[in-house]
Amino acid sequence: MLEIAAPDLASPTFKANPHAFYAHLRDESPVWRTTLPDKRAAWLVTRYEDVAGVLKDNSFAKDPLNAQDQEQRARAPWVPGFLKPLEQNMLDLDDPDHRRLRTLVSKAFTPRLIEGLRARVEAICHDLLDAMERNKGRAELVRDYALPLPATVIAELLGIPADDHRKFHRWSNRIVSISSGRDVWRALPAAVAFVRYLRKTSERRRISPEDDLISALVQAEEEGDRLTQDELLAMSFLLLVAGHETTVNLIASGTLALIEHPEHLDELEADPHLIKLAVEELLRYTSPVEIATERYARQDLEISGTEIPRGELVLAVLGSANRDVQFFDEPDDIRLGRDPNQHLAFGRGGVHHCLGAPLARMEGQIAITALLQRFPDLRLTAEPESLRWRRGLFLRGLEQLPLEL
Repeated sequence: MLEIAAPDLASPTFKANPHAFYAHLRDESPVWRTTLPDKRAAWLVTRYEDVAGVLKDNSFAKDPLNAQDQEQRARAPWVPGFLKPLEQNMLDLDDPDHRRLRTLVSKAFTPRLIEGLRARVEAICHDLLDAMERNKGRAELVRDYALPLPATVIAELLGIPADDHRKFHRWSNRIVSISSGRDVWRALPAAVAFVRYLRKTSERRRISPEDDLISALVQAEEEGDRLTQDELLAMSFLLLVAGHETTVNLIASGTLALIEHPEHLDELEADPHLIKLAVEELLRYTSPVEIATERYARQDLEISGTEIPRGELVLAVLGSANRDVQFFDEPDDIRLGRDPNQHLAFGRGGVHHCLGAPLARMEGQIAITALLQRFPDLRLTAEPESLRWRRGLFLRGLEQLPLEL
């Protein structure tokens, strides 16, 4: 196999521009074995057809217990006991457990509920834009807009008080940045606080339900089945983290992409009805979730001529698939009207595709439209190459985006 120098896939430096490296892998070594920052070996799958196949193929398990032998499990990274319940979330489980949890959650997380949030999302956007307008023509888009919008929406949906919104994002940010053993120790205080907070909240809702999603999850039932306490904890954690992290990255990275290509900024300002297709293209171009979460080979198998032994970790690189020239015309260019646009954001096509994708899409459409209508002359106040990207293996997003309005 071709020798390729391994970058730190989780580092802010790599996150700033991963696309040249992925293009090299697609051309020279489309299924490439590397060592992750936490010292685990992993296979990166980078071509569109292969990535789409991994997302759909039941030959890959989400739960390593369904793929690995005892010796392989012994080499798994250490997880503190109090965090073990979080592994009971549906993103990390296989059918039938995954299907059971997804069915229960779907009863509380309906398309009707999401569409009913539209007016609230619009109101939050306008309140945040009003505050930005009072700030003498300057803003930091992540802090002032891209973060508080989805964080407020998902927190209100779950029944988290407004005073705690910033706190839970701080915890979430620490946890999603974990990519090595050293990161685990740094994130432990945040993880402890997050788990303790969610346990207390869910216990209160069992005793005294309210009109919120955590209460709905407590009461969700299918053929006499209910979420256990640990499953409820894991689901609340997953919804809080996944329910805002992707959207933060979509709004901030999407805005940066438009500013860096002002012809498309003008195009979208001239035709706001283009926003649905534009958000799909920004999802493809920026890939807020850069790498799909872990999968393990259930048996010895082959991808594009490369043998992968049973039990080994396979990472489907969505950010690479979404720039594959074999599938997309001029993939490194933005085409706001690209249609069809079969990007793989949100794990499209797989049974684990993101349950909250419709909410993230709606938030992105409303947020970007409102931002450009209010401030049509957005400009960066820093050089693009000086912007810092967040550390983490799976997500790709900016720490800050300083703007002149």
